[in-house]
Amino acid sequence: MSSAAARAYSRVATTTASPRDIEAQALLKAANKLQAIVTNENATIEQTSEALMFNRKLWAIFLGDVLRDENQQPVEVRQKIANIGIFVLTQTMALQISPQVEHIEPLIEINRNLAAGLSGRM
Repeated sequence: MSSAAARAYSRVATTTASPRDIEAQALLKAANKLQAIVTNENATIEQTSEALMFNRKLWAIFLGDVLRDENQQPVEVRQKIANIGIFVLTQTMALQISPQVEHIEPLIEINRNLAAGLSGRM
């Protein structure tokens, strides 16, 4: 498939995907970026920083969304997501300051587990 065709397919897939599917895809993308850092012992500081920044931005969006009054999720669900979000953001920022590959694994697992739940695979 040509890259132009792949981009066109990606745009159509994104516009027809449900919000849950888009969130799951974003979480998997973040998990894959982080996993690439863990499995590549030659990962550069720039690659590590980019993967952590992507994860941080994604979780900042999630956290901002669950804190909005307009969010229709039950309060208990919103609180649990907020608690996970605060943990993820805290860990991600700590790793940006002092990257330790072994501490990236929990972030990968959280992202993958939530993606699976959003996709109905749990």
